[in-house]
Amino acid sequence: MTAETSQTLDRGLRVLKLLADTDHGLTVTELSHKLGVNRTVVYRLLATLEQHALVRRDLGGRARVGLGVLGLGRQVHPLVREAAMPALRALAEDIGATAHLTLVDGAEALAVAVVEPTWTDYHVAYRAGFRHPLERGAAGKAILAARRPPQPPEEDTDAPGYTLTHGELEAGACGAAAPLLGVTGVEGSVGVVMLADVVPERVGERVMHAAREVAEALR
Repeated sequence: MTAETSQTLDRGLRVLKLLADTDHGLTVTELSHKLGVNRTVVYRLLATLEQHALVRRDLGGRARVGLGVLGLGRQVHPLVREAAMPALRALAEDIGATAHLTLVDGAEALAVAVVEPTWTDYHVAYRAGFRHPLERGAAGKAILAARRPPQPPEEDTDAPGYTLTHGELEAGACGAAAPLLGVTGVEGSVGVVMLADVVPERVGERVMHAAREVAEALR
């Protein structure tokens, strides 16, 4: 800790991160051990976070992330969108197709940023805010593929690192998408959608490159 930082705030943020990393919650004793502070300090931190609905405690006394974080989470999309726009613009102009950043929202894929190419005679209209099931479309399927544990090379059906689909969301439209990898707290993909019978070979690699660029911008 430096003279310019707050030890109490630092501990409170560490509590939230610890709780966010567990599905079953943590007890005061467990938090005390993980933080290296006494139980009294943990009780005070939890009480303060509870007042802001950022933490809740169940009947068994286990602390979990509270619903108040949803209000903060709603402000994340604009920040993610801003960070992703340079890579999306370059992707759309290079490929000549509509590029998008898609994030997970429950069981759905939500397009949070869309960039259309400026030089093409026609392209697929795709809007920010568009939702579809994760099981349909390249964007959602790329996310689901990233959730699966790595497989041996001979069994790995997603070895290229990107997903291709045809006509799943719009008749005559192809999609290519690659997942965002290594970004804590963000689950999503970067992709393009185009009017074509098949996706050109170079598109998959280009989409993967854009996904890496977005991931770097978000770290």
